[in-house]
Amino acid sequence: MSPKTSESGGTTRDTGGAAAPARLAVLLLAVVALIFVFENTRATRIRLLGPEVTMPLWTALLATGLIGALCGAYVMKRRG
Repeated sequence: MSPKTSESGGTTRDTGGAAAPARLAVLLLAVVALIFVFENTRATRIRLLGPEVTMPLWTALLATGLIGALCGAYVMKRRG
């Protein structure tokens, strides 16, 4: 058995306690996105294929971000 495989046949990764640069980048982007969302709290009018509604801008931004995250997770799951 090579040192890179475990008994179950899978590969193992040594995280070494340090966060991966990709994880830090994602965390930083998430923090910046949340700051952007919560800095934009004024009410705004939104219309999407129907009647116009008024809601806080942060709600619309957060909903759009969640929809985008769900779509991204779906695509990544289909690839893997």
